[in-house]
Amino acid sequence: MMDKKLTLSLSEGIIENAKTYAKANNISLSKLIESYLGSLTKEEKKELEISPLVKSLSGVISVDENYEPKDDYTEYLIEKYK
Repeated sequence: MMDKKLTLSLSEGIIENAKTYAKANNISLSKLIESYLGSLTKEEKKELEISPLVKSLSGVISVDENYEPKDDYTEYLIEKYK
């Protein structure tokens, strides 16, 4: 397949961060974006295989039905930034 040119308008900060990431990972910005868009638009999604260890751990921890993980994270952030 032949490559085509695409012009995008993005936040300057996003562009700079993406360039830094691409350089650190020794990949061009174009290939980085191509890879990302390719992963988003794959027609067939691979099912993640669950390892035997993870299967064996399933159900080990019981959680209250009213448990809200966001509440714990909020408490963590409050303590962290006091």
